[in-house]
Amino acid sequence: MTTLAAIFPARAPEQIGPVARAAEQAGLAQLWIWEDCFKESGIATAAAMLAATSRMTVAIGLLPAPLRNVALTAMEVATLARLFPGRLTVGVGHGVQDWMGQVGARAGSPMTLLREYATALSALLRGERVTAHGQYVRLDDVALDFPPLVVPPVLIGGIRPRTVSLAGEVADGLIMPGGVPLHDVRTAAGQFRDARPKGPAVSRGPGDVVVFVAVPAESPAAEIAATVNEYGAAGATHVAVLPAQDDADVARFAHVLGREVSPLVAP
Repeated sequence: MTTLAAIFPARAPEQIGPVARAAEQAGLAQLWIWEDCFKESGIATAAAMLAATSRMTVAIGLLPAPLRNVALTAMEVATLARLFPGRLTVGVGHGVQDWMGQVGARAGSPMTLLREYATALSALLRGERVTAHGQYVRLDDVALDFPPLVVPPVLIGGIRPRTVSLAGEVADGLIMPGGVPLHDVRTAAGQFRDARPKGPAVSRGPGDVVVFVAVPAESPAAEIAATVNEYGAAGATHVAVLPAQDDADVARFAHVLGREVSPLVAP
């Protein structure tokens, strides 16, 4: 089954509430945001969207690991997850290296950082007490006082083979950026699932594969749905659609996705 979602693009924060309400009223199951430097905060935007709605899931993709101490991220995510149980998904990634360099946070080994970060974040959100002496993540007997009652999925973003395999190994899902060809989605989805831990003692499921897709602002609903279904057939469990950059009315776009496109997406 492919879940259709909308993406909240880089817009002024005062548009957050109207877009979130329009997406929920249109019946969309999920609304995605991201934390690009130097735009909206992923955590603050997610909080505003969750507060403006009552049913829809809000997903963050991505929080750049080099920019955020993992304990702080765990605290913020846990707070949102307790306030809005079962309605939050979190993605983490390497961060755009040029942006990380601008703020003095560039990691010498982004892969090592992301492995340590995602592993520690997931453990903290599960309520575990964590001690880690990694190259980047250092925690000494750290546990959350208020871990989530419903643990949100933690996904990893990327498309290169090492990152895809890492997502399969330690995360709950994979997020692929916009512009990825169908054959690359199919390859990455297979690689992600091949890397999933196996065996009777493993409790984690098959995981989610999320693909971001940009479409022209005035594309007919049938064309958007056909694109979503193609990515679903290639292995995507969620397809998040981004309006064209010249489409200023994001709330209208979310409404169109929910009311006109969603019924055409294959179950």
